[in-house]
Amino acid sequence: MIDDSFDEIDDLSEDELVEDQNSELFEHYRFVADKGQGMIRVDKYLAMHIVGVSRNRIQQAAEADCILVNNTPVKSNYRIKPLDVISVVMNRPPRELEIIPEDIPLDVVYEDEDLMVINKPPGLVVHPGFGNYQGTMVNAIAYRLKDTPEYDSKDPRLGIVHRIDKDTSGLILVAKNAYAKTHLSAQFFNKTTKRQYIALVWGNISDDEGRIEANIGRSLKNRMLMTVFPEADYGKHAVTHYKVLERLGYVTLIQCRLETGRTHQIRVHMKHIGYTLFNDERYGGNEILKGTNFAKYKQFVQNCFNICPRQALHAQTLGFVHPRTGQELMFEAPLPDDMSQLVEKWRGYIAYRDI
Repeated sequence: MIDDSFDEIDDLSEDELVEDQNSELFEHYRFVADKGQGMIRVDKYLAMHIVGVSRNRIQQAAEADCILVNNTPVKSNYRIKPLDVISVVMNRPPRELEIIPEDIPLDVVYEDEDLMVINKPPGLVVHPGFGNYQGTMVNAIAYRLKDTPEYDSKDPRLGIVHRIDKDTSGLILVAKNAYAKTHLSAQFFNKTTKRQYIALVWGNISDDEGRIEANIGRSLKNRMLMTVFPEADYGKHAVTHYKVLERLGYVTLIQCRLETGRTHQIRVHMKHIGYTLFNDERYGGNEILKGTNFAKYKQFVQNCFNICPRQALHAQTLGFVHPRTGQELMFEAPLPDDMSQLVEKWRGYIAYRDI
C-alpha cells in the first residue's frame, strides 16, 4: 500500500490540514536524516523528498503544527540536523492505495539501472488518485519493474520524479532507486533541468519571443483552476519563456521553456497574456476565441477539436544530469499524431483559406 495523501495536499481544504486539538493525529510520512545531512530548512528537505507537493503547502502544514521533528512541531525555517526524524501528520488516516502492476504499454525512450525516460501519450494519468485508481503510468511502471530488486512501488521515495497533466503528452522521468530519486529531485527543485514544450495557442502572438514572470496559485474562486496573482504575497514565483515557431492564421505554434515547474504553468501563463492553449477545456480554449463567424469556419475548428481532443501541449525536450555518471543527458520526443495532424490542418487552412 502507498500513501497518496501528500500528493493531494494541494487539493485539501484548510480544515483537513489544520490540526484538531481534540483529535488523534496520523503519521502520513516519515523520514530519517542521514548521518551526513547538512543543515537545510525542513520545508526544502520535504519538497525534495516528496514528489508533487508545493513548498508553500508544506509551509502551511508547518504553521498548522503538522510537521514534526523528533515528535515536536517545528516551523518551516527549522534546519534539519543529522539523524533528525521528520514526520508529516494530519488529523485523518492516510489514504492508502494498492498499486496493482498492470501490463500497460510504455514508450520508453531511455533506461538504465537508475532511471527511465518515458514518452507519455495524451490521456494517460500519471499517478493513481480519485477516480483513477488503476490504468495509470504508476501501475504500468510497477509491472515493468516488478523484477527489479531496488524498485518497490510501495516506496514513495521511488518512481516518478515530476509530473505532466493527464492530457499533456511528452517526456517524463522515473527514478528506479532511492539514490537516483534524491539526486534527480534536487535538480528539479534547484531548477537546473532543461524542459521545453510545444503548444498551439489561440491568436497571432505579437512578439516573436517573450518572457512571462507572474506568480501562480490556486484560484480563490474555483480550486480546480490555477490563476495568476499580481500581488507578490500570493501564489508561487513562476517564469515561462516562449518563442514563436509558426504563425498559422488565428493560432500560433510556440515553444515554451520552463524556469519553474508550477501546476498548469504554461496553460495559465499563456492565458494570462491573452493566448489560451488550443482546446484547453479547463481554461476556455475549447471555444472559438479567434476567427470568423462563418459556419464553414466554425465547422473547421470543430474538426480541429475532434482531431486533438485535449489541450495542444507536448513536453518535447527533457535534459538533466545523470545522478550516477554526472553525464548531461538530453532527450526529445516528436509531436504525437493528434498534434501533428492538428498543425497540418491549420497549415492547410492558411494556404487555401476562403473562410
